[in-house]
Formats: sequence, structure tokens, C-alpha cells
Amino acid sequence: MGVLVEFGDRYHPSINAAVLAFDAAFEGRRPAAVIETVPTFRSFLIRFDPLALPFDTLHQLLAEMLESRNWYDSGPPERRRKWVIPAVYGGIRGPDLAEVADLMGLREDQVIDGHAATSFTVAMLGFSPGLAYLGQLPEIWDFPRRTTLNPEVPAGAVLVAVRQTVLPSTPIPTGWRQIARTPFRSFNPRSDTPFLLQPGDQLRFEPVDEAAYAAYSAYDMDALLHEEGA
Repeated sequence: MGVLVEFGDRYHPSINAAVLAFDAAFEGRRPAAVIETVPTFRSFLIRFDPLALPFDTLHQLLAEMLESRNWYDSGPPERRRKWVIPAVYGGIRGPDLAEVADLMGLREDQVIDGHAATSFTVAMLGFSPGLAYLGQLPEIWDFPRRTTLNPEVPAGAVLVAVRQTVLPSTPIPTGWRQIARTPFRSFNPRSDTPFLLQPGDQLRFEPVDEAAYAAYSAYDMDALLHEEGA
């Protein structure tokens, strides 16, 4: 059985911050019968065993937590990490860069500079293993996804639309436009911690050339993970 706590009806940084803060607080009071929790753009899902945890008991806990503070005033999660992710923009690594530049009325180098200058927050994970939804780009990036699907974009594609960036760790079908590609993979099934990115983490993309791209290991956390404030 599941319970969904909704903090809004759409993505907004303050709504997502409230979700992530509630997630962190709930973890400290999490009943043993809770099977899984899933923070999203705007909501928080709790899956639990109703035979071990009565719904009324869980509902009371959630109501007490919701009334305990203004969750929309929450700052960034204390557990967040900062990442600098190398990416090759344009060419075979970003085949849709020219199209995105046309949609935005900019030159390709201006698109690259604007994207690389943005500090992104991992708003949620979903759709495929380790796929990260990153927000939020300026309004000039508010163009729609395509109405047709590319049947397969590669793992590590840097995809953009609707003021967001999506970073898949496995090949996926998508209508999002690919402007770059990174060697980084946020999902490593052979690791004790298979999901390297977590909601609330911050990251930015660093434009690199093909030689630098080839030099990175897909799961090299030491090379990509930066201490808070670095």
C-alpha cells in the first residue's frame, strides 16, 4: 500500500526543496514497516506494509510532520554533494545542438556557455535506473520536447527541454534533444551504492574535448565529486 504526500501540482524549486526536506526528516522517524520512499518533483511517496503498520498510525505521523514547520522555507539538503561533470557539446556527442540554438535564437557557443554556467539541482530520479532530472534553466530554455521519439539515445546523453536537463545512465527512447554527452554514469549496478547521484545533489557541466572525455572513468567519483563550497 502507498501514501502520496503532495506539496504542489508542478515543479518549482521551493516545492522540490520542501519534498527533499520532508524526505530527510521522515528518514529519521521512518517506521520499520515502510518498504520504500520516493521523492519526486512535487510529491513524496511512502510504500508500506499495512499488516505491520496501520494506515491511521502512518497518517498521524505524516500529519504531525506536515504541521511541525513550513516545509517551503527549507534550504538545500544537508547531505547533498556537488559534482562537476565533463561533457562534450555538439558534433556526434550533441547532435541536436544546432536545433536547440535555432529554437533559442542563439549561437551554438552561447547555448554551450549558458548551459555550462548553470548550477543544477538533482530534483528527482526516475524513468530508468539512475536517470536524473535536473532543474532549472532560464526561461529561454522553455521549448517543448519533440512530438516523436528518438528510439534510443545513448547512456550519458545530456538532454534538454522545458527548462530542464535530463541525464540518463542507460540508453533510452526520448523526445528530449541531445546537446552533449558525458562519460559519467550515475548508475553502477556493480557497486554497493549503485546510484551515485541523489535528489538534492548539485552539479554543473564542464565542457571538454574528446581527449579529456576519453580520459575519464565512468564511475570515477574522486575526479567528479567536489567538497561543499569547492
